[in-house]
Amino acid sequence: MSDYDVALLVEQALTAQDAAQIRSLHDGIEDPVLYHVLVPVEESASRIEAGMGSLATGEVLVAPALLSDPESLADLQKDLLEIAREAVRTSVAALEAAGGQAVGDIVTADPIEALAGKVAQVDAREAIILTRPHVVSEFFHLDWTSRARRKIGVPVLHLLEQETFDEQAGDGEGISGF
Repeated sequence: MSDYDVALLVEQALTAQDAAQIRSLHDGIEDPVLYHVLVPVEESASRIEAGMGSLATGEVLVAPALLSDPESLADLQKDLLEIAREAVRTSVAALEAAGGQAVGDIVTADPIEALAGKVAQVDAREAIILTRPHVVSEFFHLDWTSRARRKIGVPVLHLLEQETFDEQAGDGEGISGF
């Protein structure tokens, strides 16, 4: 009996609800299911740019010091790496608590390239991408799921974190709060 491998790309740590829903997708599969969890490390440069964009006018003068201080940037990168590692540990534990088998890695390269690589490496039968809602990127088909569907040759399922299947199937096309 061989494993039914599932590559799983997530933006943040899985909750117990996320893990239970993912496990429920594979209840009828006779082979042992092994989840390969991938968590991208958020780029510190992107985080700094996003933070600068949301700063109030009076606070803008503080940001350049952060950008020019290599020690602050290194500390931020170290923190982001640890956040990703913790998300992997939490996600693997959540899947195991839901009755699954899981392994995980952090991703420092392009997430879709990493997903495609993992699918090929383990001969995954499917890929699942869990994200927060990204209205703008999904509208322009720049989101991970659209990119993955063009890149890899297995079924790709896009789920929204922390929403039940019923919430995702509602009027908001998986985006609650609109």
